[in-house]
Amino acid sequence: MSVLEWLVPPPPTEGERGFWSSVREALKGSHQDFTSGNLNRAILLLAIPMVLEMVLESLFAVTDVFWVGRLGANAVATVGITESMLALVFAIGLGVAMSTTAMVARRIGEKDPEDAAIAGVQAIILGLVISLGIGIPAGIFAPELLRAMGASPEIVATGSGYARIALGGCGAIIMLFLNNAIFRGAGDAAIAMRLLWVSNIINLVLDPCLIFGIGPFPRMGVTGAAVATLTGRSIGVLYQFYRLLKGSERIHVLGRHVRVHLDVMMRLLRVSLTGMLQFAIANASWIALVRIISLFGAAAVAGYTVAIRIVIFFILPAWGLSNAAATLVGQNLGAKKPDRAAKAVWQTGFYNMVFLGVIGIFFIVFATPTVRLFVNDPAVVPLAATALRIFSCGNVGYAYGMVMLQAFNGAGDTLTPTIVNFFGFWVLELPLAWLLAVTGHLQSEGVFLSIVIAQCSVAAAGIVLFRRGRWARQKI
Repeated sequence: MSVLEWLVPPPPTEGERGFWSSVREALKGSHQDFTSGNLNRAILLLAIPMVLEMVLESLFAVTDVFWVGRLGANAVATVGITESMLALVFAIGLGVAMSTTAMVARRIGEKDPEDAAIAGVQAIILGLVISLGIGIPAGIFAPELLRAMGASPEIVATGSGYARIALGGCGAIIMLFLNNAIFRGAGDAAIAMRLLWVSNIINLVLDPCLIFGIGPFPRMGVTGAAVATLTGRSIGVLYQFYRLLKGSERIHVLGRHVRVHLDVMMRLLRVSLTGMLQFAIANASWIALVRIISLFGAAAVAGYTVAIRIVIFFILPAWGLSNAAATLVGQNLGAKKPDRAAKAVWQTGFYNMVFLGVIGIFFIVFATPTVRLFVNDPAVVPLAATALRIFSCGNVGYAYGMVMLQAFNGAGDTLTPTIVNFFGFWVLELPLAWLLAVTGHLQSEGVFLSIVIAQCSVAAAGIVLFRRGRWARQKI
């Protein structure tokens, strides 16, 4: 090769041009019909904005723990305990969101955007009612909830303000999930991605300003993290409503859609209740796990919190790939193409496995320096590094499992994942965590091990049940 040939790269091949063209189309917003054409390209067009959307969602968690980690173990423990309670809110939001994605995707696959818009509005009405019903009492009784979770008096004193705002403003989480589920179901993944850009830019700017009192902002400590996150999410929700009313090529909410349709509402509620239970079973187990970890002190809770936030940063992008599979399943079942739906799931699962497998290897090798980016407490760092290494050992199995379970949700079969989660987390994980941590004297490491064992078991069950094909006959 000559010097000139080395300095001047060859022109891109046809495949490379096609790839980068698809990336640009995915970021801009694709007009492709996802029920026909090249399946790998359909996965790419949906997955890129959905993965970036989840990366941005994970920034909420990582940004908070990055700055709060400078305030000490009690502040980090406050975030960890409050987030474990918010897991139930996430369960409700995800339950309704998964059902909404399934219903909207099915209608879009049937080429019925009118009914897709009606389904979206019913989901919004349901989400608003749930937000008020949870947020008001949770905000009022936040300190009592912290005590019930085993928080020390010091943590309660430090974190009551944070917990009040985070729990009282949980409606912003629910509505953010729900509105983006409408866009994802319609195939407007790029819009959902841009909405989280808005929220995260606001959160990234406000977090250090409100925590440390930079410039004209008051110094609020850990409470400032909650205010920044709530502000970013709330503005994002308002932008979501604007985009739904403005409309897109795939879905447009008009004035005639904004009313209650009892038949659609009841169908959505029926599927949502099982979906809520599915995620409540999974997320409530995290509350119980934090309660067990709290037996071993604030440093153990803080170590777990740092590790799980780092894991979530990479798990959520993988969840974005799973969301792409759910949308493809819903739209292709609506178009009467179950074989194409199944193929999309297996291919997406493989891509997810490769992604999380590489991430897992990195964390096993570089756990301690990664943890030190977020916290320098000598009592917390080794615990967080151990947790990160253990969690990473289950990445490959978990990658395939999340795609399988999301495929059931995309088909509207929320019952199967609910049963799998119940046996995986409540029958297996929680007793095993207590047995290893307390009876086996492994302390917090025993809890970390139980999480990996349970997640891999859930993944294996999901793969076996998906192969049986019952999901393809689900009506919604």
